[in-house]
Amino acid sequence: MTTTLQLARQLLGFNTINPPGREADCMRFFADWLQHRGFAVSLSSFGEGRSNLIAWLPGTTAGKPLAFTGHLDTVPLGNTQWRYDPFGSQTEDGRLYGRGSSDMKAAVAAFAVACIHQRETILAGSGAVLLITGGEETGCDGARALIASATLPDIGALIVGEPTANYPVIGHKGALWLRCETRGKTAHGAMPELGINAIYLAADALGKIQHFSPGAPHPLMKQPTLNVGRIEGGLNINSVPDRTRFDVDIRSAPNLQHATIRQRLTTLLGESVTVSTLVDLPAVLSEEDHAWIKQVYQRCQPLHDRPLAPRVVPYFTDASLLLPALGNPPCIILGPGEPSLAHQTDEYCLLSRLEEAEQLYGEIIGDWMRQPAGVHIKSDSVI
Repeated sequence: MTTTLQLARQLLGFNTINPPGREADCMRFFADWLQHRGFAVSLSSFGEGRSNLIAWLPGTTAGKPLAFTGHLDTVPLGNTQWRYDPFGSQTEDGRLYGRGSSDMKAAVAAFAVACIHQRETILAGSGAVLLITGGEETGCDGARALIASATLPDIGALIVGEPTANYPVIGHKGALWLRCETRGKTAHGAMPELGINAIYLAADALGKIQHFSPGAPHPLMKQPTLNVGRIEGGLNINSVPDRTRFDVDIRSAPNLQHATIRQRLTTLLGESVTVSTLVDLPAVLSEEDHAWIKQVYQRCQPLHDRPLAPRVVPYFTDASLLLPALGNPPCIILGPGEPSLAHQTDEYCLLSRLEEAEQLYGEIIGDWMRQPAGVHIKSDSVI
């Protein structure tokens, strides 16, 4: 029988760095792996070498299936030299190394193997669905394409396998990525008075942005954040630059509207700056008092020393787009990866966490399948 570690190693062997992504080979391998073990599978393309996957084990009783979601693309390796082969899936000192080990191929392996181990329980229950995407790291491109190209199944709850060190998380901040552009007038660098320097215009705008607040804090997600992560402008040192652009990364909470944030920032910057939207992903927050959420917390509690409390994470996930498209079922973010190691050099996942996750996912599946139809979900589970 395939173990979670074996499958995780196989998935890590594929280079799915995004950009460019090229998850298709890895996705096809995983689809074949699932199909060979009884899953029905459906692959869909959203570009050259890019693909998504829906896989399901149908149940035989009334009630909605339990769904898992994860992505197979990874971020680039960075400039620092790795000690371990990023695609070699090496293990050492209780750690599985590789790009995507924490974020989040190990989790995909864990919930897939858990479904296989619980196959008979799933078939006798309400079923299970896997929603596997590419293109998550660059703004949920794969999830957006999946929603546009396929009729998504009606599910009862969603587990997102992003890295949480097996701590159940009920939400995450939203992401609003904006591109700001200034236009000037070029001139010879020795006669700058004849031009309009777009870099100076951008500098004025950046000074304003540095003191801009996206909005009021949220009780659980705290203060929204803003970061200017990229800037470019000018072609050569001896000319007045006529164009500059910089990108702004805003992380928001459910109490804030992205349209309002953008309008406030646009007004602040004035007519010299053109603002356009690159990524617009809403925040996610499930009700902590939902019966299923509390049940998952009970399953996770033995793995942690202190009583579990409602927690959110600052990064975004495909849930921002998938949940509205799925009718807003309750959602838990729960995965074996270490949040602090995502995107890091020599990224790894603890083998102990990987083993815990497989068992934990199996227990959650069993609980779901044994519940009477109709108690799985209430409306308005995500706010």
